[in-house]
Amino acid sequence: MIPIDASLLNKYNVPIPRYTSYPTVPYWDNEIVEDRWKSAFKIRFEECNDSQGISLYIHLPFCESMCTFCGCNKRITTNHKVEDEYIEVVLQEWQLYRQQMTATPLIREFHLGGGTPTFFSPENLQRLIQTILSDSQVAEEHEFSFEGHPNNTTFDHLKTLFDLGFNRVSFGMQDSNPEVQQVINRIQPQENVQQVVQWAREIGYESVNIDLVYGLPLQTIDRIEKTIQDAISLRPDRIAFYSYAHVPWTSRGQRLFDENDLPSASEKLALYQLGRSIFLAHGYQDIGMDHFALPDDLMYKIKEQGTLHRNFMGYTVQQTGMVLGLGVSSISDVFYGFAQNKKTIHDYYEEVKQGKLAVFKGYFLTEIDQSMRQYILDVACNGKTQFRPEDLPILENYSFPYLAELEEDGLIQWDFQGLNLTSMGANFVRNVCKAFDIKLLTDEHATLKFSQAV
Repeated sequence: MIPIDASLLNKYNVPIPRYTSYPTVPYWDNEIVEDRWKSAFKIRFEECNDSQGISLYIHLPFCESMCTFCGCNKRITTNHKVEDEYIEVVLQEWQLYRQQMTATPLIREFHLGGGTPTFFSPENLQRLIQTILSDSQVAEEHEFSFEGHPNNTTFDHLKTLFDLGFNRVSFGMQDSNPEVQQVINRIQPQENVQQVVQWAREIGYESVNIDLVYGLPLQTIDRIEKTIQDAISLRPDRIAFYSYAHVPWTSRGQRLFDENDLPSASEKLALYQLGRSIFLAHGYQDIGMDHFALPDDLMYKIKEQGTLHRNFMGYTVQQTGMVLGLGVSSISDVFYGFAQNKKTIHDYYEEVKQGKLAVFKGYFLTEIDQSMRQYILDVACNGKTQFRPEDLPILENYSFPYLAELEEDGLIQWDFQGLNLTSMGANFVRNVCKAFDIKLLTDEHATLKFSQAV
């Protein structure tokens, strides 16, 4: 393991996207024409359904309590009567898209995110998923996954979803120290995490992921080490080690923190370095952008084969042609463009119940955008890329000066044909991706949009 130079970490710890899309959401248009979106959706569906299939994401926004560190779109309530109406509207939205499909959809990837998907009862989740699958085909090699809260994920949740074809699960552990849990309002006994992981193993899930977050209030070296050791003791197949994104201008819950409780920049870098060193010492492989996996996990094998992919659900082993997002604030990607649903439940319900798609903002890519997106995907997933000759004029103007600096710092090797990450550069994937983010490179106000790289 090559130690990470602290001066480089400080230099490149700048506001930067996570690159689950390009262009990134802050640069999308604030309006999108529904008919144009429908046309792009239909064209892409016809291109990819038979050969690649589609990915389906459903956003389930309800949580019983607010985790103050969370930046996701959520609705806090203890009233579980909200489940029925939400499911009905999501199924109505599915039918609106189903009307645009010229064949039975082949679903290769299915993910339930939130919020807290396990806020919903197993029976309601079954009704939602069965209704969609009854009108679809499931690819033989598929990846169906969901995010489970250890405090409310039951054996019945896990068994019901497993029986519906779900084979991967991710549990949000975040931090196992009571002091940190108290300040982020996420009281979660470690016994609960152990129990749900054990159940998932017993039922037969192929892969179990645990989410951890570094940079939270009151985290210290000793506390992050305890958290990581607690996680590793469960031997999850994958670990996501996320950098806490402090964006109080968009996440109101984060305004409740005393910012004096947050680790300093140097302390946060130390938390990351310690975590990474422990993961590698225990046999986990660095996938990139805060993700680690055991060598026998499919994600690592796919990365070694050079076919890893990245979309709004993060890294994925599936290469589908499009992502259809259902539910409030969900984002869809049809290759030619992106669209995001209304961000409040009231507005989302109102649109769908009127028989309209709930999209309100989006972006249709130019040819240059498509090239830059591919370079970013190549770097994020494979650590290398090849330049198209026709792109050289714009690359010379915007990207090459930045690449020269990256090479000087030992992060890449490059020439006019392409680039490769170095071993050190593998720790700065987001920064290398930035070289092809023309929107960001030309934005004088970028610091107002993104969280720090580390």
